[in-house]
Amino acid sequence: MTDPFFKPVSGMDLPRFAGVPTFMRLPYVAPDDPRRAEVDVGLVGVPWDGGTTNRPGPRHGPRQLRDASTMIRAQNGITMVRPFETLKCADLGDVGPNPVDLQDSMQRITTFYEGLVAQNIRPLTAGGDHLTSLPVLRALAANGPLGMVHFDSHTDLWDGYFGGHKYTHGTPFRRAVEEELLDPKRVVQIGIRGTMYDLEDRDFAKAVGIRIIPIEEFMARGVTEVMAEAREIVGSEPTYVSYDIDFVDPTFAPGTGTPEVGGPNSFEALWVVRELAGLNIVGADMVEVSPPFDASGNTAFLGVSVMFELLCVMA
Repeated sequence: MTDPFFKPVSGMDLPRFAGVPTFMRLPYVAPDDPRRAEVDVGLVGVPWDGGTTNRPGPRHGPRQLRDASTMIRAQNGITMVRPFETLKCADLGDVGPNPVDLQDSMQRITTFYEGLVAQNIRPLTAGGDHLTSLPVLRALAANGPLGMVHFDSHTDLWDGYFGGHKYTHGTPFRRAVEEELLDPKRVVQIGIRGTMYDLEDRDFAKAVGIRIIPIEEFMARGVTEVMAEAREIVGSEPTYVSYDIDFVDPTFAPGTGTPEVGGPNSFEALWVVRELAGLNIVGADMVEVSPPFDASGNTAFLGVSVMFELLCVMA
């Protein structure tokens, strides 16, 4: 693919600190742009944290991720993949949420992604809190449940918060299973750790067949073996990848709403994504980057580096 329109601006042509920041310096393609239908993978921001239960801030994530992404270059230094040569990629802008109405925001997100599905555009999403994944899945799983590889320190399988409220960043995948957006027997959750309220989420996972790989098992077995099991669980059928930045130890990624100590380092954070190569990935997200909790911007840079690795395995 040699169409220069879909190639990122090189730091050799325009300094990285100059220009209007888009994801990875790709072209911005508006909804009414006639070239939108040519896009293979669309990078989308969802600046929304209406599901946050404690420390807000991920609504500011997409903007900081775009800025940090100016450091991303054209070739993966480990796998040597050049995703912009094989995929037509573009920044498709942000979904405009309703900051005072959770249900309306979710409907807006689903409607936006239904438009991408209609144009055969695979989405790579920058959140936003983790409730963002639910309305995205409602669009992507319209023709049947998906498998999922989920990197996180939390299962996000809770039934409800504060007297039974069903929609928070701790409940999206419980709702996704109930709505038959995910096939629980093709779902694997990796890196789970931290203190707990009780065993409700674990009991639900066991009852429906979700595979949880807690951090102790992950560390004991190692990345290669764990990810081989993950690939076996989801198989060759359509699969979604959801990556919460709090999967990574807060030493390396402090800018998140619910950090949990004792996690993987930044090298392992990238390595696990490389091990997804060959899967049938229909969409992916990077969520819970919260700029107010990391003034350095290092969490966002790690987050967008993960997004580049996701793009490479999608390529």
